[in-house]
Amino acid sequence: MFFKEVLINAFTENRKALLLAGGAGLTVVGLGLGYKYFLKPEKVVRVGVVSQLLIHPLKSGKAVSVALAECQQIGLKCGELQDRHWLVITEDGHFVTGRQEPRLVLVSLTSEGRQTCLNGPDMEELRFPLLQPDNPVIDCRVFSTDIQGRDCGDEASSWLTRYLGAGKTYRLVHFEPHMTHRRSADSEPLFPRNEKIVYNDLGPIMLLSESSVKDLSSRLEKEVTVARFRPSIVVSDCDAFDEDSWEDIQIGNVRLHRVMACGRCISTTVDPETGVISRKQPLDTLKSYRMCDPSQKNIYKAAPLFGQMYIVSKTGVLQVGDVVYKTSH
Repeated sequence: MFFKEVLINAFTENRKALLLAGGAGLTVVGLGLGYKYFLKPEKVVRVGVVSQLLIHPLKSGKAVSVALAECQQIGLKCGELQDRHWLVITEDGHFVTGRQEPRLVLVSLTSEGRQTCLNGPDMEELRFPLLQPDNPVIDCRVFSTDIQGRDCGDEASSWLTRYLGAGKTYRLVHFEPHMTHRRSADSEPLFPRNEKIVYNDLGPIMLLSESSVKDLSSRLEKEVTVARFRPSIVVSDCDAFDEDSWEDIQIGNVRLHRVMACGRCISTTVDPETGVISRKQPLDTLKSYRMCDPSQKNIYKAAPLFGQMYIVSKTGVLQVGDVVYKTSH
């Protein structure tokens, strides 16, 4: 009887300690199971090599090919040049692209010594200050969303108006960091709500493989180049359309997550060498073999798919020659 009473008293006095110890044990077991089932080692597979990095400072303008670029949340940046940070607009603020003015694809916008440089066929080079804080900020409209831009001045406006020769007045605006970004999700709900862009159509990064372009060219009377499709990252050393299955990729210390395929429009029919729009090829050929699954018609409508749209999961630096890895758990 004495021993029984001792055991009961000992249990009563130390019950709290035992319960705490049991809880800690269960926590350890839970963490172990979590590690086993949710923190499995990452699988990394080499899928290609970066062959080109392309920044399009002016929306619908010529690409600037760079060997190294910062990969920011809103796209590629090299020096003062940031992807889709300059925009041609009408006097009432509506955006203008190669869809309306095909010869815009021949315009080159670069930066040198805090000066912005505009060049185009049969036009003298125009230089003006990169930053013009005394110029007005203009409210602009890109597709169905509002955004602002700093007016680049009357000289830039006159240059573009003379070059395009459409009997209209055009202006050039520049996006500055303090301005409010557009949100990708306002145009396409597949993008996260917090994903920001500037003058891009949809997302910050578009990736395309050289093999996919070669596959398309093999079906055309006249070959096309990567320039026609305006990607940010071009990948070699992979098969055609391999990029369709790259959900998550790592390039150097940069991580990208695929959101959707890139639905193609009439802008692909603008020849980047001549600035002439055919409204036919290669769009018609793409429609013959690159249409979406019927279950995705609500997303892509009648647009053929060519290239992939990514958001930036981890920022960093990209270089031509970097290996592209597909990652998964």
